[in-house]
Amino acid sequence: MRIRVDYSTIYEYAQAASDVLQLLRVQPAGHDGQHIVHWRIDSEVDGHLKRGEDAFGNITHMFYPDGPVQRLAIHVTGEVDTSDSHGVLSGTHERLPASVFLRQTDLTRPDEALMALARQIDADDALASCHRLTGLLFEQMAFDPDVTHAHSDAAHAFALKAGVCQDYAHIFLSVARQLGIPARYVSGHLVRHDGFITQPAAHAWAEALIPDLGWVAFDPTNGLCATDAYLRVAVGLDYRDAAPVRGARRGGGVETLAVTVTTQSREQAQEQLQG
Repeated sequence: MRIRVDYSTIYEYAQAASDVLQLLRVQPAGHDGQHIVHWRIDSEVDGHLKRGEDAFGNITHMFYPDGPVQRLAIHVTGEVDTSDSHGVLSGTHERLPASVFLRQTDLTRPDEALMALARQIDADDALASCHRLTGLLFEQMAFDPDVTHAHSDAAHAFALKAGVCQDYAHIFLSVARQLGIPARYVSGHLVRHDGFITQPAAHAWAEALIPDLGWVAFDPTNGLCATDAYLRVAVGLDYRDAAPVRGARRGGGVETLAVTVTTQSREQAQEQLQG
């Protein structure tokens, strides 16, 4: 599938902010199921963009505006060819040992309810356990963008039985790690087939390390393994490690943030033009 992404993040401040810096994890890397056709990062203000890699192997960019700003807009566009591997990941460079992804974090640390959920899952077969966990979360949770926020943890979302894709992924990670299955957070994009091509955020799911298969992508929000409709961008122990944009500034007062993500296949883009 040819996936096209148009992604804008706009920060506005009440007063001019100085010493602004933005850490971006918005550029995907290629692997056996994902070929980058082209990718571009732009800003409305003058500044310096420095590329690097983090400890997880994610492509990072540090953006430093040349001076104080009251509005900072980052615009990302690109096209990627993907193929369906039934969620099995191959062709990536793994920089960290699998044991790192058994660590719980502040956002995935289980409470008694999550421990009880883990006890419902048969841990004898890692693949079956992850499929069962994916199905249970899809059935028991309700997608609701109004009940959690970026700092909500897995225990809070599971108690509500509601949240967004970030929350589903954190709950999956919490339970999988309790079962001794290395698991990591994935941020990226999803081509939806329900007519909604523009969203207020990127997508998120999880990957678990399965014996004899390697890393396999599970999306509990949609109750399935990743397909060629998924564009993988960054990974980490939780959202904080893979967040598309994180930043710091001096001054500026009240901050407002607007995010718009348009993700579509080439066919959807052609249909939109014809319509």
